[in-house]
Amino acid sequence: MSKMSNIIEVKNLELTLSKTNILKNINVSFEKGKIHGLIGRNGSGKTMLMKCICGFIKPTSGEITVDGKKVGKDVDFPKDMGIIIETPGFIPYYSGYKNLKLLAGLNNKIGKEEVKKSMEQVGLDPELKRHVRKYSLGMRQRLGLAQAIMENPSILVLDEPFNGLDKEGVAEMREYLLSYKEQGKTILICSHSAEDISVLCDTVHEMDKGVMEEIR
Repeated sequence: MSKMSNIIEVKNLELTLSKTNILKNINVSFEKGKIHGLIGRNGSGKTMLMKCICGFIKPTSGEITVDGKKVGKDVDFPKDMGIIIETPGFIPYYSGYKNLKLLAGLNNKIGKEEVKKSMEQVGLDPELKRHVRKYSLGMRQRLGLAQAIMENPSILVLDEPFNGLDKEGVAEMREYLLSYKEQGKTILICSHSAEDISVLCDTVHEMDKGVMEEIR
């Protein structure tokens, strides 16, 4: 497989925090245009690996390359990446639309129309005046996804994106992610649900106590 087809490459990655070895010699490549699944129980290192890939945490050693650029050397944070890690933080007394409009203003890549479209795509009404603090968990999750996709990034990194969604919401979200893949996007997804992973993912890696193993 040519290097160019791997959009994310992780080499000899180690992470030690307060004397605890959290990630142990992780070597993995994720190919462009596919959905890659990470599974493993809580505390296995999945979220920490995602945080390292996104540039939120600096690994103790090893290197991560995203789209040809070394994270922490060429770029602090990979460009062109939509992210949901843990509960997305929104301003509780603003509406969903106002929150996204504020965030969109940071990069100035997109305008009101794209913000509205991203909300509609995940099943939220941009006109809804309700404050985010009154949103259900499922609505917050949808808003998190809208925020991740609104600038049309080529990579999505999603940690438990189905949390708090009902059956119908999960089905819609799966459909959405598959259509995103069809546009040539790459998705790295972490889920507790074996079914989500088996339906969506082209490759599956399991993490256990900071060690990674390829399953599919």
